[in-house]
Amino acid sequence: MLPKAKPTLLQLFFSFLKLGFSSFGGPSMVVYVRNLAVKKKQWLDDDTFNNGIALCQTIPGSIAIQSAAYVGLKTRGILGALISFIGFGLPAFVLMMIFASIYSVTSKVPVVVSAFAGLQAIIVAIIANATFTFGKNTLKDWRAFAIAFISAVFFWINIHPVLVILSAALAGFLLKKPNLSKPSQNEILKPIKIQYKPLVLLFSVTLTGFMLLFFLSPPLFKLATLMSRIDLFAFGGGFASIPLMYHEFVEVRSWIDAKTFMNGIILGQITPGPIVITATFVGYVYKGLLGGIIATLGTFLPSFLMLVVFAPLFDKLKVSRHFNKIISGILCSFVGLLFIVTLRFGIDTKWNIYYIILAVLAFVALFKKIDILWVVAIGILISVSLFFLL
Repeated sequence: MLPKAKPTLLQLFFSFLKLGFSSFGGPSMVVYVRNLAVKKKQWLDDDTFNNGIALCQTIPGSIAIQSAAYVGLKTRGILGALISFIGFGLPAFVLMMIFASIYSVTSKVPVVVSAFAGLQAIIVAIIANATFTFGKNTLKDWRAFAIAFISAVFFWINIHPVLVILSAALAGFLLKKPNLSKPSQNEILKPIKIQYKPLVLLFSVTLTGFMLLFFLSPPLFKLATLMSRIDLFAFGGGFASIPLMYHEFVEVRSWIDAKTFMNGIILGQITPGPIVITATFVGYVYKGLLGGIIATLGTFLPSFLMLVVFAPLFDKLKVSRHFNKIISGILCSFVGLLFIVTLRFGIDTKWNIYYIILAVLAFVALFKKIDILWVVAIGILISVSLFFLL
């Protein structure tokens, strides 16, 4: 099926804005982006979209929102990528800001405390399921298991995540077997042309923003640089950002406590969009409205810039055996990272028999592919019911 005429910028924005309001389910949102761009609107053909997904899986950041940006990039260039990116992420950002402001007022109300306490048990189940799913798809041989295990040990003894990831990349380069398969004809697509002027403008605006924060508000500058650094090493999608944020905000800097951070993850699950929108909550709790905005920009901007930079070069990079071995090692390290975060979140949760049962049921439901929104919604009802019954 041949693609139809290119969409206008307004069509891109409102199409992805509408999709953004119903985009629950993390990486599964990619399916809905495909349905919109390939089947419904026919802006791209299936091969081109698949090429974009391969790119989004290779670079750091949320795969779902990056796939929306890729559609915009292929159809309307860098401006189209930015418009699609904003449209798809805007509903999640606005809702999270609203939830964060409500949370700051109601977090001490007993029934709310009870609801979040039960949902913390579900979060442990969610991340345990992510660890299992990610590990099943990533750990294919003893080399991969070795990299994941050693990475887990390093994370447990609090080696800095960036150092662990770099070590895993080196281990992948040295140990992992190269992918000997050749790309099919469908994978060899006409590369995207590099748009130098908008690219330079985008980098200039970004650099100017960081410089202004450096001089006008050092705390916000630290927040922006920290979130940007986390995003640059968040290989494997949104869940990869959560352990890094937890390490930096809770363990290293103590800007928020573990309980509040876990509640932010819960809110990230009941809002549409990627779970990395938790960054908005973290920024709001730390530095208010402006903190929420800066944290969001810092979390999404670096991976977006990588998308528009690497998209024209990806066809060459993805057939490099060495490049794929490095990425494979990094992905193995995130299995270890997710495992350690599951343990730490489990330790931080105040367990009783009811919460243990709730966590087990949530894990089974997620394993059976029940939509995560239903798992969280039912978890809220059970947690509130326990408050009134016990």
